[in-house]
Amino acid sequence: MLDYFQRLGERSLSMLERLGRGTIFFLKVLMAIPSVLIRPRLVISQLHSVGVLSFSLIVIAGLFVGMVLALQGFYTLSDFGAEGMLGVMVAASLIRELGPVVAGLLFAGRAGSALTAEIGLMKATEQLSGMEMMAVDPMARVIAPRFLAGLISMPLLASLFTAVGVLGGHLIGVGLLGIDEGGYWSQIQAKIDFQEDVINGLIKSIVFGWVITWIAVFEGYDAIPTSDGVSRATTRTVVHSAFAVLLLDFILTALMFGDI
Repeated sequence: MLDYFQRLGERSLSMLERLGRGTIFFLKVLMAIPSVLIRPRLVISQLHSVGVLSFSLIVIAGLFVGMVLALQGFYTLSDFGAEGMLGVMVAASLIRELGPVVAGLLFAGRAGSALTAEIGLMKATEQLSGMEMMAVDPMARVIAPRFLAGLISMPLLASLFTAVGVLGGHLIGVGLLGIDEGGYWSQIQAKIDFQEDVINGLIKSIVFGWVITWIAVFEGYDAIPTSDGVSRATTRTVVHSAFAVLLLDFILTALMFGDI
């Protein structure tokens, strides 16, 4: 029994110590951002690898999620004679929840893991140490541009996911199930509030992008400089990012749409 509590205490202290190092790392990244802003080409190149290369994944996933939502929603709403509300159900589900959350999970799996592996490989091959020897700050040259690229890309990708999902719902609802096209769009315009729905969904995607990118660059920078260490860091990025997205989604939803 005592050994169990000892191991539990050691793991708890290790988690707190890692959280503290991650916080200090984040503050260093923030201090390096001003020097990156005067060299925007560093961020632009990372926007391509982080955001543009995730475009096809986000579009395809958003299309099929919207189509599935329309199918499931139609058969549920038809039991109550409310098929005309299909557009509102699809749009509200995507804008409030599924758009930011699913896009965040896909972003963590594709872009987050790539960032961790790339930075971890640079550490394993001593490229980061070589930069320090040449008086080049790795935070400003490597970490901060990738952090900014992730922070910018995630809201854009989540918005794209939502827009394509609504179009996918329209494709199924109007084209396949015979819902009135004018009613589909007019109900969305009437029921979806810009402040309560669109802005809150955008805030969620920004928070998710910040957390996912922070975890990804920290895990890469903190990885053990071996092939096994980099692979473990990449796995931790995906797992921790998924947990963080789901936990933050609950907290933000309670604050935005609940009575908390």
